[in-house]
Amino acid sequence: MPLPVPLSGVVPPLCTPLTRAGDVDLRSLAAHVERQLAAGVDAVFALGTSGESAHLSDAQRRTALRATVDAVAGRVPVLAGVIDMTTARVLEHARAAAGLGADALVATAPFYTGTHPAETAAHYRRVRDAVDLPLIAYDIPSAVHSKLPAATLVELAADGTLAGLKDSSGDLGALRRLLLALRGQGLDRTFAVLTGSELTVDAALLAGAHGVVPGLGNVDPAGYVRLYEHARAGRWAEAAAEQDRLVALFALVEAGEPAGMSGSASVLGGFKAALHLLGVIDCAATAAPLRPLPADAVTAVRRLLVEAGLL
Repeated sequence: MPLPVPLSGVVPPLCTPLTRAGDVDLRSLAAHVERQLAAGVDAVFALGTSGESAHLSDAQRRTALRATVDAVAGRVPVLAGVIDMTTARVLEHARAAAGLGADALVATAPFYTGTHPAETAAHYRRVRDAVDLPLIAYDIPSAVHSKLPAATLVELAADGTLAGLKDSSGDLGALRRLLLALRGQGLDRTFAVLTGSELTVDAALLAGAHGVVPGLGNVDPAGYVRLYEHARAGRWAEAAAEQDRLVALFALVEAGEPAGMSGSASVLGGFKAALHLLGVIDCAATAAPLRPLPADAVTAVRRLLVEAGLL
């Protein structure tokens, strides 16, 4: 499905349901996609951070993306994460994603070894030249240990290399400066800026962001759709109220005790425990080596779902 120019709205980064044996759970994934579409999302993003792409094998990635494309069946665009350490590896994922029917690609800067902004720009140009699909940059310094400079993003937007940005930097000030720079060159009409910070969506939309890629949207896609619609209609008090409800629900990502598990395991385990409790997926398993949520943490997730009006 052609990607809107610019892409806007709610684009959830889908969790990848797994069986207890660690295989991609195709039935649960299809049910998860259907629930997202029923909530009114504008696109879906497979194989992002919430999709555990860093922990899946190449074969699992392909299986999850193929199943997502099949389940969506052309109703909204499918963005495919092609996240990896080097340009060569990203190119392999990008070609595979194109062959599986993805509508757009999402890539971080190279990581593990640091890259200069000029090298990062060259990386994105190589990917875009190799695969004729819209390419969206993913700025997530917490994972790749470098931030995409605004000057580089504006340059790549201007020459058509990039179709947009998913900003998960958490730096709302930098996001606003980028939006100003894009507007100054008229690029805001073609280059999508999507916030990945689900706690400040109303502020990002007020600043001019085109949409949101909310991990918590796995759990409550309808809430983010309502938030986006309120913001676009200028109903800022209603948008803020919906944002506040989602902020309270976001506490589920902290259900796991830091003494017993990583932050990533707590976040992903919280999303999957919620989806299991809601009856969307059959199993809340996460990919190795992430530890599962203990029973008391799952109880806390259930309480938050009840308080949010979801259970």
